[in-house]
Amino acid sequence: MGRDKTRRLSGSRHFRQRMVLATLTSTPVTIVDIRADGTPGLREHEVSLLRLLDKISDHSDIEINETGTKLRYKPGVIIGGKDLEHDCGLQRGIGYFLEPLILLGLFGRSPISIRLKGITNDTKDPSVDTFRMVTLHMLKHFGVPLEGLELKIESRGAPPLGGGEVLLRVPNINSTLTAVNWVDEGMVKRIRGVTFSTRVSPQIENRILYAARGLFNKFIPDVHIFTDHRSGASGGRSAGYGVSVVAETTTGCLISADATVSHTNVDELSTESEKPELMSPEDLGEQVASMLLEEVAQGGVVDSTHQGLLFMLCALCPPDVSKVRVGQLTPYAIETLRNIRDFLDVKFIIKPDPNSNTVTLKCVGAGVKNLARKIS
Repeated sequence: MGRDKTRRLSGSRHFRQRMVLATLTSTPVTIVDIRADGTPGLREHEVSLLRLLDKISDHSDIEINETGTKLRYKPGVIIGGKDLEHDCGLQRGIGYFLEPLILLGLFGRSPISIRLKGITNDTKDPSVDTFRMVTLHMLKHFGVPLEGLELKIESRGAPPLGGGEVLLRVPNINSTLTAVNWVDEGMVKRIRGVTFSTRVSPQIENRILYAARGLFNKFIPDVHIFTDHRSGASGGRSAGYGVSVVAETTTGCLISADATVSHTNVDELSTESEKPELMSPEDLGEQVASMLLEEVAQGGVVDSTHQGLLFMLCALCPPDVSKVRVGQLTPYAIETLRNIRDFLDVKFIIKPDPNSNTVTLKCVGAGVKNLARKIS
């Protein structure tokens, strides 16, 4: 199938990734049968993502039928822009929108500076703290300068009412990313983290911190978890608390885990008459510490939530061999590899290592260039 032809897809799976790949490769797509059964059509957060794509690009064309089960999308040129604003809604966290923005921003005509409003920490998407501490630093391996990259948390918002606000800045690259050979994860040398609480007692954070540190200190002495208590306007509109922790290794790899406790989302609240009991701060601290230790035990240069993004970056590299090592492949990562094959025509050579239970992946990049910058 040529690049100029419309790609026909069906179903609602991995909608976000398909939209990002379609935009990066300038491939028009038609998606049919979007949730044809049950409650049909695109969800609120998916329409919000389409609006966001429209904001940062020029001459894009989006058509949705009345029931929302069919979408035609013709990507435009990614132009970026300053002082942009977007309301992410309350269906999904801001983390859902950050990954597409980072990928597309790198290939924009000018750098992106955008203010996102909504839920900063929830149970479905990676928290904004994880993006700030881990995801942005991942890009330096691919030759992206850290100077223009910034994620500033202006105010926090927990589900169900949100009220958080973050400021994201993404620089655009000159031409292409740099191919990467990133296989040595090293040993963990220190653990850093941040707890947050909104509209609850600040003492809760200390309880999370002590529980998490109690588990980490059995393995490593260098553990620092900072607290971030927000009240008033900067605390959003809902009560909640959570923690994000990051293990830093001797070779500069960052492995993360995060969790949040808050009341259920708006759409889930209506079905249940009584509010479920929330997890205690001590249990939360122990749960996150166990999650991080599990991620470290799995091996690999990134944690399981960043596998998909890592493969996308490798596939977008110049036509040179990229080699990375990850732990057990997640279902999302496997689907990412399929989407990369369909849109970029890049195939990965997957080689499991039975000794360490990790997987080494090699690919030759598609050589996606920042053409938008050339035009200007």
